[in-house]
Amino acid sequence: MIRSRTLFYTTAVLSFIIALMSFRFLALGMNDAFPEMIGHITDSKFAFVAHVTAAPIALVLGTMNMLDRRRKKRRTLHRWTGRAYAVAILIGGLSGFALAIGASGGLAATFGFGMLSILWIVTTAQAVRFAIARNFVAHRRWIIRSFALTLAAVTLRLYLPFFMIFGEMTYSQASVWVAWLCWVPNLALAEWWLRR
Repeated sequence: MIRSRTLFYTTAVLSFIIALMSFRFLALGMNDAFPEMIGHITDSKFAFVAHVTAAPIALVLGTMNMLDRRRKKRRTLHRWTGRAYAVAILIGGLSGFALAIGASGGLAATFGFGMLSILWIVTTAQAVRFAIARNFVAHRRWIIRSFALTLAAVTLRLYLPFFMIFGEMTYSQASVWVAWLCWVPNLALAEWWLRR
């Protein structure tokens, strides 16, 4: 119990830090906040802005809704934050898919980030479908998968410095790896946990 609580709070703190860092463009402007993403900013600015706005919101709302105690006591708030989470993922997933096309890192990165975007929307849609049907056991299982994919924002930022510092790779070279590593282990871990 203590171990799982520690894991949850570590995840929650990392999620809030990553979400806050993603909104740095509000203070710095797009170019200074994301110098490694100039290609996206110039070629697909609308999709990029939509993604860096919606995805951090999904990360914060997803973390909030994973709190068992709050969910049981405040069902109405849980429903509304859940709806906002789903909308944020729809926007973040669609814009993420648009950004995946021609991603830095070539086809491997395009397919990795593209699959993440598709599965992010699909798992969340399944969770919403089961919530509407009031099948809360299935809803919980699918929302765990959805949140595991939402956490790709956190794991990507944990892996990226490792490849760039220790592997001495450029962002483009590291993207080939992190496009898959940021979400495949998360989803595998969620599946393992669900089957326990």
